[in-house]
Amino acid sequence: MNDNDERPVTIIIGRVRRAKTGPWEGVHILLAAPDDDTAVRTALTALTREGYVEAELDQIGEMQGEPDEEPHLSAWQGALEGEVSIVMVKEG
Repeated sequence: MNDNDERPVTIIIGRVRRAKTGPWEGVHILLAAPDDDTAVRTALTALTREGYVEAELDQIGEMQGEPDEEPHLSAWQGALEGEVSIVMVKEG
């Protein structure tokens, strides 16, 4: 990868909850990481910092370019800047 290449953004899709008996909420986590294992560890650490006590991560992949719409566009930009972006989504 040279300096002109855009870093890949990883997206992790799953569900989280703030209490062991609380409701599950859909989540998309966007971040830049060198590999899937690092991405998962970093995502779980960020979720814990945000107060989530349980997570089920279902899918992980690399985003193919910039998203078209918010809130994923801002989350993608944050991931490029080194942030872990957590987007809550409606399940179903």
